[in-house]
Amino acid sequence: MKSVRVQRLAGHLLSSSSSTAARKPASSALLSACSFHAGPACAAALSTTSTSSCSTTRSPLTSSRRRTSPLNLSSSSTRQQSTSASTSSASDAGSQSPGSLMSTAVLSDATHAPGFGPSTDPRFPELFPDAATSPAYPSPLPERARQSAKLAALHARLGLSPRLPLETLARALVDASADPSPRFNNASLAYVGTTLIHYHVSEWLLCKYPRLPMVILYSAMKAYAGPQALADVARQWGMEAAAAPGAEVDPGLLQYSLLADRQQLHRWGYQRAEAKNLKKYKWRHGISSRVVFDDDFGETLDGAETESPENSEAHTESATAAELGGSMDAAEKTKIADEAHANAVRAVAGAVFAHGGREAVKSFVRAHVLSRQLDLETLFRFKLPTRELSYLCARENFEPPVARLEAETGRKSRTPVFVVGIYSGADKLGEGAAASLDHARAKAAMNALKAWYLYSPGDNVRVPSDTLQEGALPWEPAHVDIGEIL
Repeated sequence: MKSVRVQRLAGHLLSSSSSTAARKPASSALLSACSFHAGPACAAALSTTSTSSCSTTRSPLTSSRRRTSPLNLSSSSTRQQSTSASTSSASDAGSQSPGSLMSTAVLSDATHAPGFGPSTDPRFPELFPDAATSPAYPSPLPERARQSAKLAALHARLGLSPRLPLETLARALVDASADPSPRFNNASLAYVGTTLIHYHVSEWLLCKYPRLPMVILYSAMKAYAGPQALADVARQWGMEAAAAPGAEVDPGLLQYSLLADRQQLHRWGYQRAEAKNLKKYKWRHGISSRVVFDDDFGETLDGAETESPENSEAHTESATAAELGGSMDAAEKTKIADEAHANAVRAVAGAVFAHGGREAVKSFVRAHVLSRQLDLETLFRFKLPTRELSYLCARENFEPPVARLEAETGRKSRTPVFVVGIYSGADKLGEGAAASLDHARAKAAMNALKAWYLYSPGDNVRVPSDTLQEGALPWEPAHVDIGEIL
């Protein structure tokens, strides 16, 4: 050992070039000395340390691709500085004593957790041993899903299949504003879930109410599958939201950010050149153009919501506090929260389809979306009910409608009541009661139109997706009325 120290002291007195050249022989001499005094175990540990100090390859505990949150840049830079410091200290390992080299090697082996090593697949980058609690990650790691009681309770409360793992359910609760990485947020699942929910809701409405006007059909679609409706569904599930996203958050909580850039799902449709002037100048927004150009709810797409085919399916919508004047009102916060909850419901539907198939997601939509009660009568707004009823009778080759007074009371009092019926020949189409004859006739015409539009063949109506089952009968075209009269 004295000869080794003399050689190391001589190496310090040499020039930089000579010391670099003499570093490798000194390490080999130290390795032989350690193998002589401490045995083969110490020599193996020392050879590992000397190899890492001479080569420039990364340690298995480091990662070339890291999920870094924009809110935790300081912690990421600190980790990079510590990594560079450890690399420089490892490069100077030849100038340390044998005891310090042995302790460094043992510490490196002790901190190397099983399962964390160099990754050969670029889709699965290397992880740190403290990755589960690292502040550099914007959302919890999937491995923590098995430890969340809230996530297991939500899985059981929704009656999901055991084939749907908790890791996928945890991903469905991570909004794109919380984690911008598409591999860890619910953007892709929400896109699939949106398409499936809209498909099953639209086919059910068209087959159960074949005479609904398109305006009422769009309103019913939004009432069942709109953002606010799905947000109410998420809250009825007992879905709780975290105060702020982060790696330390329970995976069973919904995570979204009010300050980060948001990603809005791509809505199918075409951008109208006159979209900005439709509301400004109250231009005509016809039903035919809404069917062709607008989205599933009959709403126009402005320039911010429409993308070219070359772009991705989601676009970034800036909603930062800086652009809002440094503050955000309660209405904007509620809108962002509703959109995050709605995306979570869509993502859960997409996860059910990914792990369960067509029939599973169809049962899921009927159980959680279409099971809600909606009074379609409240969606109607008539401007000229008597004229519309006359046009309807003329189109269907009915006799012209005639209003008849059926009963009255208190004509000369303060609160008279008139009961008027609308007849087409001998058939009574509708009846209405009001305080005046004109109002009673209008109400009778409205009731007659509602009775026509809300016709339904029954509750257990057959839909086109029923033919996708094995052994199903061929599809018989359902009766779908022409719709609007005016």
